[in-house]
Amino acid sequence: MTPDDIDDLARRARDGDRDALEDLLAAVRPRALNVCRGVLPFSGDSEDACQDALLNIATKIGSWNGKGRFTTWMHVVALNSARTTYRKLKTQAVPTDFEGGHHDRPDPRTTSVIAGTRLDLLEAMETIEHDHPQYVEPLLLRDVYGMAYEDIAQLIGVPLGTVKAQIHHGRKLARPLLRGE
Repeated sequence: MTPDDIDDLARRARDGDRDALEDLLAAVRPRALNVCRGVLPFSGDSEDACQDALLNIATKIGSWNGKGRFTTWMHVVALNSARTTYRKLKTQAVPTDFEGGHHDRPDPRTTSVIAGTRLDLLEAMETIEHDHPQYVEPLLLRDVYGMAYEDIAQLIGVPLGTVKAQIHHGRKLARPLLRGE
């Protein structure tokens, strides 16, 4: 399907066409799953996050304003679902280090570099979000998913210069966290 076809399905679904909604969800599922896989290294977790994303898309499609591409809006919904799933998993985690209950950074001999980096990035984003939530979404959309500055500005509804400043400040906050400082 072309982006125009997906946008057309999304408009019809937003206007109440149930068949269009079903077709739309089927069309965007692979893309939503890829977004979730980009955040969550374990496939079962990314599948769960993708299902949550599709449910959010179906129930909140009315909030898509139709000005930008539907897939851009869907991308943010999937990213937020993956981050929410990560938070849930983090709070449900059971400590496995019974010698004091503390956890060190992942052992590089047994942890994939990509998976370890993703988890470090998620931890850094959680830390930044606590005091500076305005930097997290633009930073993830630009540096993890490679979205254009203009698309991010349109998606979150702020001027282009503001988006660039938020990303710049977010990077400054993330660097020491990713280095473990």
